[in-house]
Amino acid sequence: MRTYFLLMLTLVAYSSFAQQPMKMDTTKKKPSSTMDMDGMDMGDMKMDNSKPMTMNSQYSLDIPMNRDGSGTSWVPDETPMYAYMIPANGWMTMIHGSFFARYDNQDLFKKGSRGGKQFDVPDWMMAMTQHKVGSGGLFSVNTMFSFDPFLVGPGGYPLLYQTGESYKGKKLVDTQHPHDLFAELSVNYTQKIAKDADLSFSFGDPGEPALGPPVFMHRLSAMNDPDAPLGHHYQDASHITFGVATLGLRISNVKLEGSIFTGREPDEFRYNFDPMRFDSYSVRLSYNPSKEWALQVSNGWIKSPEALEPLQNVIRSTASVIHTKMLNEDSYIATTLVYGQNHYSDNQKTLPSVLLENSFQWHKVAIYDRYEYVSKDADELDLTGEFPANPNFNINAITLGVNRIFSTFKQTNITGGVQATANISPTALHSLYGSAPIGFEVYIRITPALLKM
Repeated sequence: MRTYFLLMLTLVAYSSFAQQPMKMDTTKKKPSSTMDMDGMDMGDMKMDNSKPMTMNSQYSLDIPMNRDGSGTSWVPDETPMYAYMIPANGWMTMIHGSFFARYDNQDLFKKGSRGGKQFDVPDWMMAMTQHKVGSGGLFSVNTMFSFDPFLVGPGGYPLLYQTGESYKGKKLVDTQHPHDLFAELSVNYTQKIAKDADLSFSFGDPGEPALGPPVFMHRLSAMNDPDAPLGHHYQDASHITFGVATLGLRISNVKLEGSIFTGREPDEFRYNFDPMRFDSYSVRLSYNPSKEWALQVSNGWIKSPEALEPLQNVIRSTASVIHTKMLNEDSYIATTLVYGQNHYSDNQKTLPSVLLENSFQWHKVAIYDRYEYVSKDADELDLTGEFPANPNFNINAITLGVNRIFSTFKQTNITGGVQATANISPTALHSLYGSAPIGFEVYIRITPALLKM
């Protein structure tokens, strides 16, 4: 199975370099409701000259592709797409991606002893291809990979108050782990079973279970921020799971999903495939009440997620609201609100997190922000030596950033930006972190341009 996935990845990657993104000549003829392009029936594609193009989802012939988030999650239908599109021989392939070349300093004024700094390139690339099967079937393949192990480093990048996973036998603290080279290799099949209703099945190694909101890299409100949220391992960290199977039932704008998956987080060897265990479970209910809103609630029962604490199980509960409003063809406001909590089996603690992030894109300029509240105990921060009673610490962080698209070449944006984060430290941690250490980043970002027709 993994050999098959690797072959599909190679074919899709080759296609992305061998072909140019689709262009359409609107001066010769008017678009019709059904178009034949390279032998592919494009009747499910929806056209609007004032808005970015939409076509059908990977998981349903009845809803637009704009609704597809990460894994099988939903975002608002209003969400624009930054991607390359490649139609060929009955298949439709889309390429997404982001590369941040940046300088990252997590304690600019040296108020504490925990902040690091480095030059790195957090990145990811994703290719999705789909094909209709008969009159009501839809088959798709998703691949995602990241060069983080090479361009960030196997030990990750500095990020104050971040926790989760381990490296060389130690917990990663004040560090965001790198993502695996193979971040998703999944196949999906959907069958229409009634009017505006379908049943879908997805298998990934790795893949993403039905747990949490769309992962931060695939949220429009977060696309300008190179950092993972501090509540990542409370909210959306299961997006790289080695072994996951998901069954979903959609009726109109409501979807109920269940997953069985491997609870263990990826190990520190970021180039390999971890064992599939299928020892954990999740359920998610998604609802899109209108084209501008996407809501979800989910719960996951995760067995032994951390290698250094193998007897600890986690119950993760999340709820999220995503709103996107297009202002014109290349401007919008995108907002995400997430609540996530972990309940730990060994100490019976429940630690919560809240995230609110916004992105205001006005033509070539974006202004974005992120507010986070997260509760982490001394064990999570690897500070039980200093705090043997294992108290909880309430952490607040506020990020503000701005960037501008300097150039667009071959459907690719070159964007420059700067951002700063104020980390409001608990009083008990002032001696280690300072009262409000300031993180600072400056970057050049490379992404596909807004997809329009």
